[in-house]
Amino acid sequence: MAEDEERIAAFVKKGLTANGFATTVVGDGPTAVDFLLTGGFDLMVLDIGLPGRDGFSVLRAVREAKVTTPVIILTARDSVHDTVAGLEGGADDYMTKPFRFEELLARVRLRLRADRAPEVTVLRGGDLSLDLRTRRAQVGARTVELTAREFVLLELFLRHPGQVLSREQILSHVWGYDFDPGSNIVDVYVRALRRKLGAEHITTVRGMGYAFAR
Repeated sequence: MAEDEERIAAFVKKGLTANGFATTVVGDGPTAVDFLLTGGFDLMVLDIGLPGRDGFSVLRAVREAKVTTPVIILTARDSVHDTVAGLEGGADDYMTKPFRFEELLARVRLRLRADRAPEVTVLRGGDLSLDLRTRRAQVGARTVELTAREFVLLELFLRHPGQVLSREQILSHVWGYDFDPGSNIVDVYVRALRRKLGAEHITTVRGMGYAFAR
């Protein structure tokens, strides 16, 4: 990842690492070019506003060097020009800031899918399953409709069965890097999932957070 804002870089690296990706962060354009030219990376998340050499210049340099590594650019929400210029310059996808991590993760998986084993489309835990395509949960023979946030939260639990997830980890993953650490929104959504799925599926670990009961 090429990103000079430390908070965003740390947020993305933490999330990608937790999802099984080996992640390297660089903070300027020249270093981003050097790293991509090595050919040792599967994908680059590239911020446009880098010091030393902006993202457009980085992208142009590596595409002229015939480097085909997938690149996802990060742009300002209101910068349509940047988005178009990035895609025309050889980017494979784009994200607008601010963004939620699960959106970026989905785009990263999509770009890497061709080179990896087939993506898992159904996550399971006990009598519960979650279809990542239809975004519906199944408890036994019962189908459960989920809101967008409930879906992301349940996916997080199912990808880390038995692991205690702190409220901060959940906030960061589901609500993004602009979350309010003093909010009780995690507890509200956990209660909602328990009502829909059954209270036994998500356990409270006092003073630490929540875990999905395997």
